[in-house]
Amino acid sequence: MINEHAVGAGRGGETQARQWRAVLLGLTEPVEPGPSGTDFLDELERLAATDGIAVVDRLVQVRNHPDPATYLGSGKVAELAELVDARHADLVIADGELTPAQVHALEASVGVRVVDRTGLILDIFGEHARSSEGKAQVELAQLAYELPRLRGRGRDMSRIGGGRVAGGAGIGVRGRGEMRLEIQRRHLRRRMRALREQVRRTARRREVTRQQRARNRVPSVAITGYTNAGKSALLNRLSGADADVADVLFATLDPLVRQVRTPDGLTYTLTDTVGFVRHLPHQLVDAFRSTLEEVVQADLALHVIDASSPEATEHIATVRKVLGDIGADGVPELLVLNKADLAEPEDMTMLRREHPDAVAVSARTGEGLDALRNVLRQRLRALSRHPSTDPRPTTEHTATGETA
Repeated sequence: MINEHAVGAGRGGETQARQWRAVLLGLTEPVEPGPSGTDFLDELERLAATDGIAVVDRLVQVRNHPDPATYLGSGKVAELAELVDARHADLVIADGELTPAQVHALEASVGVRVVDRTGLILDIFGEHARSSEGKAQVELAQLAYELPRLRGRGRDMSRIGGGRVAGGAGIGVRGRGEMRLEIQRRHLRRRMRALREQVRRTARRREVTRQQRARNRVPSVAITGYTNAGKSALLNRLSGADADVADVLFATLDPLVRQVRTPDGLTYTLTDTVGFVRHLPHQLVDAFRSTLEEVVQADLALHVIDASSPEATEHIATVRKVLGDIGADGVPELLVLNKADLAEPEDMTMLRREHPDAVAVSARTGEGLDALRNVLRQRLRALSRHPSTDPRPTTEHTATGETA
C-alpha cells in the first residue's frame, strides 16, 4: 500500500485509513502506433492495484510534448481538477515522470497529492522487498529519486533570513530553511553512501558464489522477462522450488537460485530475477545492477513472455532494451512463450512466426515443459565445454535451496 513518505497524505494532509482513490493521467502523441484511447494506461492501473489503490477515472491529453510547467495544458489542468473533485479522488497518478515543478503546479491546481509512474513503482518495490539486500537496493533507488526533489518540499522552509530588523541573518546569509535543506541533503547523501557500500558487499559475496560455480563447471541459466510473465511459476516447475507466485506485478524482487540436475547428469543453476516493466525507473536499474549481474554472467538467458498479453511483442522489446542497458545483450537467449493455454490461437501463431525458435509452455498446466527441458539440456550441452557428468542418482526436480 502506498505510504506517506512516497506519495504523501490525501485531502487535508491526513493519512487515509480507507483505500486510496486515484485518477490516472496520461499524454499521447497525435499519431501513435499501438493501443489507442486510454488503453496504454492499463498497465498503470495494474501498478496502482498492486499498490492497493483503486482507480476511479482516467484523463488523457493528446499533445506532442508535456507542458514544462504543468505537464498538461491549462484547459486540461482545470478539467483534471473538476474530475478529481467529482470522483472524490485522493491522488493523481501520472504515467510519465514529472519534474518537481510540475508536481507542485498540479497539486496547487487539483488540491490532492500528485505522484508519477516512477514514484509509484518505487513504492511497490519498497512494499515487496524482503531480503536485506533488496531493501537496501530499493531504499537507495528511493533516495536517488528524492534527493533532487527536496527543493520542492521546502514550502515550510523559509529560504530568506527575514532581514536584520526581523532578527534574520541578513542578505547573502542562509536562513533556517536553507540550512535545514542542506542538512537533509547531507543526511541523504551519507545514507546513500552507506547503502552503496552494503550493496557492494553483497555483490562481492554473490561474485564469490558465481566463481565457485564456474570452478565447479556448473552452467547457469537466468530467468528474465517482463513482470508477471510467470517467471517464478516456471522456476518452480523446472526446479521443484517453492518460490512465491502471485498474479501481481513485481511479486519477486530478490534473486532466487536453485540447482537442477537432469536425468542424464547435467547440473545447472536456475536463477529467478526481478521482472522488467515499460519505463522502468533508471534509479531502480542502477540500484539493482548487482542483482541483474546474474543475467550478465549467465550462460543462458531464459526470456519468459506472457503469450496471452496483447502487448507481448512490446514486452519482448522492453526486456531486450533493459538487458542491453546492463550489458547482457550478448548472453545467449531462449524465448519461452508462457501462458500458452490462455493465449488466443492467432496471437500464438503470430508469436511463433516471429520467433520460430521459441518454446511454448504453460507453467500452470505443465504443457510444453518436457520440450523446454529438452531444449534447455541441448543448449547447455552446446554452450558448456565441460558439462557435469556427476553419476550420482537424482531426479530433475532436485533443488538445493540456495538463495542469492
